[in-house]
Amino acid sequence: MSAAEIDAYLAPLPEPKRSTLEEMRRRILTVIPDAEQGLSYGMPVFKVAGKPVAGLAAFRDHLSYLPHSGSVLAALDDELGGFERTPGSLHFGVDEPLPPDLIRRLVEVKLQQLEEGPRRGRGSSATR
Repeated sequence: MSAAEIDAYLAPLPEPKRSTLEEMRRRILTVIPDAEQGLSYGMPVFKVAGKPVAGLAAFRDHLSYLPHSGSVLAALDDELGGFERTPGSLHFGVDEPLPPDLIRRLVEVKLQQLEEGPRRGRGSSATR
């Protein structure tokens, strides 16, 4: 994995997609400056301690922020009212990067989830 892989992903994109995703990259790296950069499933990814924390993708009519989690966007539901999304991707315009404060919140939620680890079921067989 290397930053050069993201450079190669961005290079052929038409404007304004390329410059918008370049700005998104800068904003993500402001929050997690030591993130490992590369591609995952052919799309830019930013990893911390080997775990994907944020990703980006370009599509025909929109760009996407990918939290690599089905629960990050749900956790920020109140803050995402003006955006189209799926459970695993936040869509934004080809000429308007997400606000820096929102990117910070998205990354913080994902990092918190990674710290907490996988969720385990309630109770244990010893108490049943």
